[in-house]
Amino acid sequence: MLQWSPDTTSRPDGGGYSYTDTSLTGFSLTHVSGPGCAVAGDFPFLPTTGALPAEPASADEPFTHTGETAHPGSYAVTAGGVRTQLAVNDRTGVGSFTYPRTAEARLLVKVADSANGSSAASFQTVGDQEITGTVTSGHFCGQPDTYTVHFAARFDRPFTSSGTWGGQSASNTAVTPGQRPGERQRHPAPRHRAADNPAVGGPARRHPQGSGVVAGGWLTFDTRRDPVVGMQVAVSYVSVQGAEANLAAGARTWSVPAQAAATGAAWNNELRKVQISGGTRVQQATFYTALYHALLDPVLFNDADGRYPGFDGRIHQVAPGHSQYADFSGWDIYRSEIPLLAMIEPARTSDMATSLLNDDAQSGWLPKWPVANGESGVMNGDSSDPILADAYAFGATDFDTRQALADMVHGAEATTGAPGQGWYVERPNAAAYLSRGYVPNIGSDSISPVPNGASETLEYALDDFSVSRLADALGQGSTAARFAKRSQNWANLFDTDTGYIRPRDAAGAFPTGAPVQTTGGFGQSGFQEGNAAQYTWMVPQNLAGLIKGMGGEQAADTRLDSYFTQLNAGPDEPYQWQGNEPALDTPWVYDSSGQPWQTQATVRRVVDQLYPLTPGGEPGNDDLGAMSSWYVWAALGVYPQTPGLPMLVLGSPLFSKAVVHEGGGRTLTIDAQGAGDTYVHGLTVDGRPSQRTWIDPARTSTLDFTLGTTPDTSWGTAAADAPPSFGDGPVVFPPTTRAAVTVAPGQVRTAPGSATTVDVTVDNTEGTTPATVTWKASAPSGLTATPATATVTVPPGRAPHAGDRRRGGHHGHRLLPGGGDLPGLGRRGDRRDLAAGNRRTAGPDHPDRLCIQLQRQHGHPGGHPHLTTPDRRSRSAWPGRQWSPPTAGCSSPTTTAMT
Repeated sequence: MLQWSPDTTSRPDGGGYSYTDTSLTGFSLTHVSGPGCAVAGDFPFLPTTGALPAEPASADEPFTHTGETAHPGSYAVTAGGVRTQLAVNDRTGVGSFTYPRTAEARLLVKVADSANGSSAASFQTVGDQEITGTVTSGHFCGQPDTYTVHFAARFDRPFTSSGTWGGQSASNTAVTPGQRPGERQRHPAPRHRAADNPAVGGPARRHPQGSGVVAGGWLTFDTRRDPVVGMQVAVSYVSVQGAEANLAAGARTWSVPAQAAATGAAWNNELRKVQISGGTRVQQATFYTALYHALLDPVLFNDADGRYPGFDGRIHQVAPGHSQYADFSGWDIYRSEIPLLAMIEPARTSDMATSLLNDDAQSGWLPKWPVANGESGVMNGDSSDPILADAYAFGATDFDTRQALADMVHGAEATTGAPGQGWYVERPNAAAYLSRGYVPNIGSDSISPVPNGASETLEYALDDFSVSRLADALGQGSTAARFAKRSQNWANLFDTDTGYIRPRDAAGAFPTGAPVQTTGGFGQSGFQEGNAAQYTWMVPQNLAGLIKGMGGEQAADTRLDSYFTQLNAGPDEPYQWQGNEPALDTPWVYDSSGQPWQTQATVRRVVDQLYPLTPGGEPGNDDLGAMSSWYVWAALGVYPQTPGLPMLVLGSPLFSKAVVHEGGGRTLTIDAQGAGDTYVHGLTVDGRPSQRTWIDPARTSTLDFTLGTTPDTSWGTAAADAPPSFGDGPVVFPPTTRAAVTVAPGQVRTAPGSATTVDVTVDNTEGTTPATVTWKASAPSGLTATPATATVTVPPGRAPHAGDRRRGGHHGHRLLPGGGDLPGLGRRGDRRDLAAGNRRTAGPDHPDRLCIQLQRQHGHPGGHPHLTTPDRRSRSAWPGRQWSPPTAGCSSPTTTAMT
């Protein structure tokens, strides 16, 4: 709950500290490990000396790394001439500030300076040795969520004066419309009274002060006789009184070394749950640093007496012996962190699962990225599903599993009901996903900077697989079967013509252009934070089906070889982006494509090249343990590839021996002869030789690897050796075409009694198979379109051309005023000719074109009717179904009319 740590001037999101900065802005009480947006950083305390700064909120102090130390649970540094030493336990912290000998030893408390700003803040002195405060912040990644947190602190000596700065109304600290998240407003110069100013001899106040909204408060100590000021502090999300109670319950010493020793011992007990030997000292330090980071989040949320604020705004009580947790970076942590926590911390992870169920009970929906007791809705997918299924699969089973399954089913299938906290929807576009089997790529949600229909579909399919696995484990066969079938919805976006997962629009069409778009933005349309090259592999539930769709193992391996020529390319290049979660599974795909030695080599390249033992030594944001937990698994040589499934796929261990202490006294022991080498030359599982590239950790006790320096291209390569894939019968892919349909001009006007022409062009330039498109047109009252329907079949490789309509299959028919026998419609021979013409193929450089003539049959005073047609789009060919280009906003894929 309390992570008392330094913040530097650049204040990177969540962690607040950058090693390259040279000044500190304070030591705030709350942090999270490297999220992608500003959050936490509540209540920075900054020791300083001399006159009060003109703008205390922006004050900072210089520091160097000389004498700076950091250990799990403690930190020390000298900044601005003041030596600061901090140590914490779960809810409380103890600090020691060694000032120069002065009558103006200051402590600034920046109560309104949370990492993402604040909308309300208060500061109070209670007597001359205690202070309290409250801040309301939130709006993670610009979302509607808010939280309120409180602190209480006491000192080992009286302060000689105190005061506040900022105004007495929320307008001085509120986030204003259009302000970027994390952009804090400047506050006016401090306001304090003569009685609070030691320069005029005023005593410290003996009653609460600054009870309105303030930007911060300050204290002055006289350190001329004793330079060391001691401080104890606690936080609570319930109330100031809750913080005071936590302080009374948890602050047992004024000694920073004593608290640091106690917390360090507790952390060592945690880290010993995975014991390693062998490797270099740097490799061991890198491993335990990663394990430490993986254990930091989610965070404890309830007070010492068990109370916590719920998603309904009310105060709730946890069951005795249990805890409530918050700050689940769901989309990030379900892949590798939750399985790790469930294996080595089953009781704590069970409480995490219960916490999610509590959130659902209080808001009506499972959360996605809860910050404190507010939902942020950040990142697409329904990540609570794999979190709960992973927890159960990897040993954390002490939660209400049947309620969990009911909540998961409700979130997946309920398309009505009040949104959570007034706005939150667990599965955006759920109705479309359920009816179509995919999310149309017509908009963005969950803070995606681009339309994210394809990535959202992949996430929902994987979420559905998670539901199916938990249902199966609980003996609910019908639910398991229903969701297992739905888990194959990824296939509805697989374009067999290109071999990529691609977005589809409301009419079922794949887009025009190359399957992987590198536009220089932040991801490709259809994919949140990534592109088709990266997301196509995100089908861990059925890699066998994906590989078959690509053309088999050789085609998949060739694609992977090219893909891994870069390891951390970012969202806009067709290569691996190891620093983002959708790519975390991909190095392990070779286990399923018949080349496990390539998994061993690729994982080792990532471990060696992207995880240096330096500040910031990870390929991307830690995302509350996501990047760190991946390293832990990779160094052990095993990985939880498929959510909801008790299965670990295999790489090669980095250490000669590792013992993973699981719940219930079980252990998984991993020995490696030739540790440090990359390639597996042999494996025994519980004493029996094995060629399989996966294990069931619940049924495995020992792994004995034999490693070598050269690839063994025979071990683990048979089809029977690959990890299992899960499908609901044969994978069925949608009909596909690269054809584009163009309607031009996009808008026309016709005078009374006149006709005009609109060209419908089918362009199959990029196609590799013939494209057959049937379209249908209708016109409003006063206009007639002819022909009203047509079918065009265009061979692959045909491009548009401006001329030669005869070779292109272009047909024009003029409408007669008042009706009668219309050419192409009223006489059998014309209709036959028209149909035959539509079946003619285009010339070598021309598409098929059909001319529609529109005639205005009578005039209306005051204007001219017009024809609006859609933009150029690519369409899937649906044999036997009528299709026509839709107008903007139309969702029908079959008989949409041109109007």
